[in-house]
Amino acid sequence: MEILIDVRKEGFGLKESLTELIDRVAEQTLEHLNKGKNFEISISFVTNEEIRELNKTYLGNDYVTDVLSFPMEDEFGSDYDNTVLGDVVISIDKIREQAEEFNHSFERELAYLFVHSLLHLFGYDHINEQDKDIMRNEEKSIMDKLKIYK
Repeated sequence: MEILIDVRKEGFGLKESLTELIDRVAEQTLEHLNKGKNFEISISFVTNEEIRELNKTYLGNDYVTDVLSFPMEDEFGSDYDNTVLGDVVISIDKIREQAEEFNHSFERELAYLFVHSLLHLFGYDHINEQDKDIMRNEEKSIMDKLKIYK
């Protein structure tokens, strides 16, 4: 698995512990979904302003969001060979805001948002209540396996 990380938030230094967390989250999510590890994923850390612009440009939504996921494939089979899974964009500002709002750590919020975005890359969604329940159950199972609660 290859994870390409792009930090576009001035002044935000990606500590080694966060890089290790990103790797751990990706590995646990792929293992949970039984997807193997032959993937390339790009993750960009941006400001609220940049994610708002991306949300508006690509999804037609003129508001700040916490994470955007751009899958490269529409359907997945059982065997992968160095598949470019997709792109993830996460707002550093939103991680901080939501960690404070929900009274947990920056690391926990980052892990959750990355799990959430990886599920989107594999076709999970939360448009209707049934799909939302399925996705939330997967998120909870993965976060429980990661043992990141605070």
